[in-house]
Amino acid sequence: MSFLQYSGSSRYYKELVELPIPTSADFISSMIRVSYSIRDHERNAKRTITKTFTLSRPELASVDFEPTLTSTTAQVSSEVQAFTASLSEKRQAILREVSDSNGGKKRYVEVWANSHLEASLEVTKRHGQFHTDEFFKSFSFSPSETALVYTAEANPETVEELDDDPYPKFRFTPHFGETLYTRKRPTLFVFRWRPSGDAKNITRVAKRDLSLTSLSLEQPPSIPVVFGQATFVTETRLYATGYEQTADGKILGVKGCFNKPSSLWELALPDEDLETGLTTECTSVKVNMPGRSSRSPRVLFDTDGTAIALFWLSNPTGGAHASTVSLHSRDLKGESGDRIVVDAVSDPGSNQFPGLYTEYNLANSPFIRYSGETYVFAQSLWRSRPTLISMRAESGSVIDETPLSEGQSLYSWNLLGTDGWGSVVCSRSTPTSPPEVVLLTLKRDGFFGAPRVLDNPLLSSEVQEALDGLSASIIPIPNRHPIETIVIKSKEPVEGYKPICLTIPHGGPHAASTTAFTPSVVAYALEGYTVSLPNYTGSMGFGEKYIQELCGQCGTLDVADCISTVEELIKLGISERQRQVLLGGSHGGFLTAHLIGQYPDIFSAAVMRNPVISAGELCGSDITDWPYAEFGLPFGPGTHVTPDSFAKLYTASPIAYIDKVTTPVLLLIGEDDLRVPPTQGKGYYHALKGRGKTVEMLMFPKETHPIDGVEAARISFEAGRDWFRAFTQKES
Repeated sequence: MSFLQYSGSSRYYKELVELPIPTSADFISSMIRVSYSIRDHERNAKRTITKTFTLSRPELASVDFEPTLTSTTAQVSSEVQAFTASLSEKRQAILREVSDSNGGKKRYVEVWANSHLEASLEVTKRHGQFHTDEFFKSFSFSPSETALVYTAEANPETVEELDDDPYPKFRFTPHFGETLYTRKRPTLFVFRWRPSGDAKNITRVAKRDLSLTSLSLEQPPSIPVVFGQATFVTETRLYATGYEQTADGKILGVKGCFNKPSSLWELALPDEDLETGLTTECTSVKVNMPGRSSRSPRVLFDTDGTAIALFWLSNPTGGAHASTVSLHSRDLKGESGDRIVVDAVSDPGSNQFPGLYTEYNLANSPFIRYSGETYVFAQSLWRSRPTLISMRAESGSVIDETPLSEGQSLYSWNLLGTDGWGSVVCSRSTPTSPPEVVLLTLKRDGFFGAPRVLDNPLLSSEVQEALDGLSASIIPIPNRHPIETIVIKSKEPVEGYKPICLTIPHGGPHAASTTAFTPSVVAYALEGYTVSLPNYTGSMGFGEKYIQELCGQCGTLDVADCISTVEELIKLGISERQRQVLLGGSHGGFLTAHLIGQYPDIFSAAVMRNPVISAGELCGSDITDWPYAEFGLPFGPGTHVTPDSFAKLYTASPIAYIDKVTTPVLLLIGEDDLRVPPTQGKGYYHALKGRGKTVEMLMFPKETHPIDGVEAARISFEAGRDWFRAFTQKES
């Protein structure tokens, strides 16, 4: 008999998940172009739309003003792979991929000047897919706006090119892991054109005045390096991120990891004239930062297009897969050298800056220049809350631009873009309110005025009323500094049994649960659960000391922190014993499995998504370094599991507690997961099944580690809801 019985679609989940999520913003003249991601259940697809907000403002930045805004909405064609505007905003570029009549794809690079197509080139035969992910995407105009650099997959060598040598076709080429397995030959391409006519009489550039060349190194380094994230500095100089193989020929997965071998490189092209060959050899100089993993180069230009400074992010190489970020700069005028603008913070005091915890990259345009000063803007975790910060380029001083005041909503901030001189577009949300787009504008005193809401999500009255009935708070856990948990619960007074408490430990472990709106989480709260989102030791946003403190103590310290949040909520009367369930994915699944093994009498049901069950058996993971770093073992080229290391990893893993498990378990497994191989969940399923325990498993074809496909995510939510109902209804 199956305990997992479908009870129908959720009243709330679908509407919440289909709300538009703002992803980026571009300032183009007097317009703000905001992009949104949307999940479409009818088409079972993710889509993109844009809204363009037109604003009026005075010529001088020193004048306070209230912009007048109008907006239009457009569907973004699925053909458009990437879009960028030039520094002058006079040109826009598009990478376009079009389906042909034979079921294949045709690819084009286009340059538009106002509404005129100035240059276009079909590049289908020159390379494979465009790479527009956050790790490899390059899409930058040169200062003269007569060249573009972008990243695409190089075509494999053909048998004809290799004098009938068949071996290259089958020779092993490592890829970049989870969700990036198609990235085997990322290559930089430079597209150049000679504009004809003038600004008022733009004509289409003839094909003879176009060129496309791939970039290669004149002297390749001894360890192979693959480039992405390239950006022009001058017509013949670029900076790019170079991802390196390890000495034993591995490429460790980069998704979600800030510690993999990567460096910044300066690339020099031989000449800015049109190239006649298919490949351009460039000289290269590595930005030497031993022991650091660097990425995300961003160039600050003067108003005349002269490069002033380079900024980038770095983390320690090896060790914890995500740690406190450092911001670096290089003076491109040659007046001073490289320096650290913002360094790691070890153990911040109460309410002090905890260090920089950004996304993988800086925003495409992170700069504001005001009153002779340059500021770098970013979103960064400040304990459990993402906030907007500015970092003064000269002094490195950090300002929380959106601080949390007493009695205010727990706003989580996400930077979308800046105009470079006084305006910033962000999205903000709370645990119980979906993202809205806001405009922040500097006043003459150098402080931002009140946020101007540009766009609000549209909710049905039923869902809005339900959300209004929820409250959210951050609860510190006594005697376990700096541990805290975010709690979402009903405002209604409780009579009789308290609601079932659902604890959701985050993955990573070096990630964080935040006060951002998460549709699947709030949907559980609307189903009647009290939801607890603990940030245990090792979570980002609390200081480097606490990230390092977890390494070597996974399976003990993080588990103790999570059970302490359960006990504290019981003590506070927010929840009660025997009314506890668990949900976790990846390292959150690892913690869920540990909690039901170490505390078998507390939890009524558990759901795990792609959990780590036996750390010693992660040889098939794209990040084989992970168990060594997180469980306190040395790792280097050629490292493999030994009897001694396996014994330590086994003892620290949930599999060691398999015989103590009594809690019913539902497993959700992505068949194409390269981060935590499906064998982990399958092995746990069979181990529980063989011991007569209550366990079921859903397998999702073509789903990777997050299981975030539109249909798969919905089914995962509904299955978790129905699993909890099956084992808690008798207690309600």
